[in-house]
Amino acid sequence: MDGGATMDGSLGSALAFVQDRHEAFTRLRRDLHAHPELGFEEHRTAALVAERLHGWGIEVHTGVGRTGVVGVVHGRGEGPRAVGLRADMDALPLTEDNDFAHRSTRTGLMHGCGHDGHTTMLLAAAEYLAAQRDFDGRVVLIFQPAEEGRGGAKAMIEDGLFARFPVDEVYALHNWPGLPAGQIGLNPGPMMAAADRVEITITGRGGHGAHPHLAVDPVLIAAHIVIAAQSIVARNVPPLESAVVSLCAMQAGDLGAMSVVPAQARLVGTVRTFQRHVQDLIEERLAALVRDTARAFGGSADVRYTRSYPATINLRPQYEHALAVARALVGDERVVAELPPSMGSEDFSFMLHERPGCYVRLGQGGADGGCWLHNSRYDFNDAVIPLGAAYLAALAQRRLPRHPAP
Repeated sequence: MDGGATMDGSLGSALAFVQDRHEAFTRLRRDLHAHPELGFEEHRTAALVAERLHGWGIEVHTGVGRTGVVGVVHGRGEGPRAVGLRADMDALPLTEDNDFAHRSTRTGLMHGCGHDGHTTMLLAAAEYLAAQRDFDGRVVLIFQPAEEGRGGAKAMIEDGLFARFPVDEVYALHNWPGLPAGQIGLNPGPMMAAADRVEITITGRGGHGAHPHLAVDPVLIAAHIVIAAQSIVARNVPPLESAVVSLCAMQAGDLGAMSVVPAQARLVGTVRTFQRHVQDLIEERLAALVRDTARAFGGSADVRYTRSYPATINLRPQYEHALAVARALVGDERVVAELPPSMGSEDFSFMLHERPGCYVRLGQGGADGGCWLHNSRYDFNDAVIPLGAAYLAALAQRRLPRHPAP
């Protein structure tokens, strides 16, 4: 894809380098797509990544956070600073409905979120950085396992990621079907929400559906809780702040027993927020609402509230840097500088809680055709590989400028 008219020589060099290898990296991406692996099971993917990095003369460390891979590219200058670049490697437990040649070879697994593309773009950036080494300090390449709900970033951090491979700041690039191919979107604050898990257990008294007065119906209690829970955001969260409470599944009784009132019902759902005080408010109000609603109907209820992923929040200095690189690469008109945040979640947030950084979206198109993330017909757009790789390389290279010898 063509860059912006204001592109300088270093950006043009990175883009041309990857464009010359575009066909090979497309084959690599499609190979990864055909061989998806779940979180903490990315053995083939990790081995392939390590082999490529080693072949380019990059220092390689495997088994970081179980199946993660870290590569360290040393610049020509020996400056003390380091920049981290992260890509996720895992796939989804989803059956692919595509029929192209590189569709998943594993039933029930597919790359439905583009992590195959993210891994490929970071590998392409790695080859360029290793070939040029035109920077001071180090670039730490973080190939992360288990982004999809299994906390791979947290596992890498607990395994000493930033203690063993110190970085001053860290960046991640994620494809986004909601933007046209070749656009770049970011904002100077929350990019994605915190994701909390809610499990509600309601206990009543089982009985016969023909004699409900002798039972305490947990299904009725659950129905009132589902409705009442929506009042938390509508009547407790300030209107100019965002939150979502979704109770998404209920399990109670037996569908083959039409006249049996069960003794117990369970609800499972999620809460999404950007601010800690809103998160605290919802947890407190939900617990009180569930407890008191059950009690009002003669039953009882317990809430298990788990804070899974924190919010993904860009810091201003790193945002400004990422914005400047994006504008230099694709031009002002193809950069969305105030991209609305998403209520989805991302475990890159754990890294941003440890180091300042920025999470950026790379447009890949496809939304008009229903090809959203986590869709059984999703496929990464190979046309954006050179642009994404050049952008990742430039994020690091421009943050680690070479200083001439005295």
